[in-house]
Amino acid sequence: MSYFRKLEPGLSNLMELFSRDERWLIVVNADPDAMASAMALKRIMIHRVADVGIARVNEVTRPDNLAMIRYLRIPMMKLTPAVIAQYDRFALVDSQPHHHPLFKEMHFSVVFDHHPLSAEHPVVVDFKDIKPEYGANSSLMTEYLYNLGIRPGNRLATALVYGIKTDTNSFEREFCDIDVRAFRYLSKLSSQLLLSRISRSEYHFGWLDYFARGVSSMHKVRTGYFTYIGEVPNPDALVVIADFFMRVHEIRWIAVAGVSEDKLVIIFRGDGVTRDLGRFASMQFGQVGSAGGHKAMARAEIPLEKLEGKDAEMYVFKRLLMPRQRTRQEKAAPDLKSDPEQKSDLEKKSGPEQKSGTNQKSPPESTSVPAMKSGSDQRSGEK
Repeated sequence: MSYFRKLEPGLSNLMELFSRDERWLIVVNADPDAMASAMALKRIMIHRVADVGIARVNEVTRPDNLAMIRYLRIPMMKLTPAVIAQYDRFALVDSQPHHHPLFKEMHFSVVFDHHPLSAEHPVVVDFKDIKPEYGANSSLMTEYLYNLGIRPGNRLATALVYGIKTDTNSFEREFCDIDVRAFRYLSKLSSQLLLSRISRSEYHFGWLDYFARGVSSMHKVRTGYFTYIGEVPNPDALVVIADFFMRVHEIRWIAVAGVSEDKLVIIFRGDGVTRDLGRFASMQFGQVGSAGGHKAMARAEIPLEKLEGKDAEMYVFKRLLMPRQRTRQEKAAPDLKSDPEQKSDLEKKSGPEQKSGTNQKSPPESTSVPAMKSGSDQRSGEK
C-alpha cells in the first residue's frame, strides 16, 4: 500500500503544461499554508520551466508570517501589473479565482486548493486539484512531491509542516488521514529549531490595545460572541484576536470585525461543531461582499460603501442576527438559551432610527458578555 495516493494520470497532465520556454508566476494570498504550497510548487516546476516566481496579493504583517518568510528565505514579491507582464503563465495555490478581486482579472492555468467549491464560481483551468476534505493545502502539495520522487529539503519541509500545523490548528480543526501522513513524513525532514522560532513570533506589541478593545466590546450573539475592534492597519490583527478568544472555554464561536482601508472585515472562528461558519458567513454577508470558508474558520469582506453610512459595529451585529436556514448538524446541537428579558448593550444602543434601517429585531437570546473574572478564571492563548 502506497503512503500517499497515486496521482496518475493527473500528474502527467500537469507535467505536460510545463515548458522550458515559458515563465511561470505562482500567486498566493500569503499565509503559512499558501506560502508553503507555493514553495512546493516552485520546487516541482524549477527545472521544467524557464523561470518561476511567487507573488502575493496581500501585505504580510503578522509576526509569525514575517518570521516564516525571514527564516525560510521565501522569495516573494507584491503582485502588480508590471510583475504580471513579466510572466507567460500563472498558477494559484491555496485559493480559487473568485476568492480575491485581483484573481478574477488573471487567467490561471493551474489551481491547487483545499477550500470548498462554489457552484456559482466553477474553476475552469487547464489543470486543477481541489480537495475540500484536506485540512491543509500543504498536505496536497506533499503528495505531489512524493509522487514525483522529490525529497523536500530542510526549509521546504519546515514550511510544509508549519502550513499543516497552522491550517489544522495543530489538528484541532478538521483534517483527514492525508494531513496526518504528510505531517508525519515531513516532520522527519524539517527543523524543529526553525519551527520554534517561527511559532514564537506571535504578536506585535502595538496589537495589545486591540485585545483590550476586543474584551471591552464583546457581546453574546445566539450561541456565539461578537466583538468590534474598530480601525486596524491590517486584517491580520483581527485573525490573531479571533484565534486568541477561541482559547476561552465558554466561547463556541466568535466573529471579530474591524475596518481596514476601505473594507469592513469579519473574521470567524469556531469549534467546528456548533455552527458551519463558512456557510454562515456566506449566508449572512455573501450578498453584500465576499464571504466563505470552512466549518471552523471563515471570513467576510464588505466594501464600506455598501454600509451607506451605517454604524459598522451595528451593521455586523444585526446581520449576525438575521434569520437563516439552520443546517442539520446545527439542529442536532443544543442552543444555550439565555434570559429572554435580557438585552445586550448593542441592542440598547440601537435606537429606533437604527432599527428601521434594517427592519431586523434582535432575538431574545442575545445577551451582553459578563465581565471577565480575575485570577485563575482568566485564560489566554494564541494559535
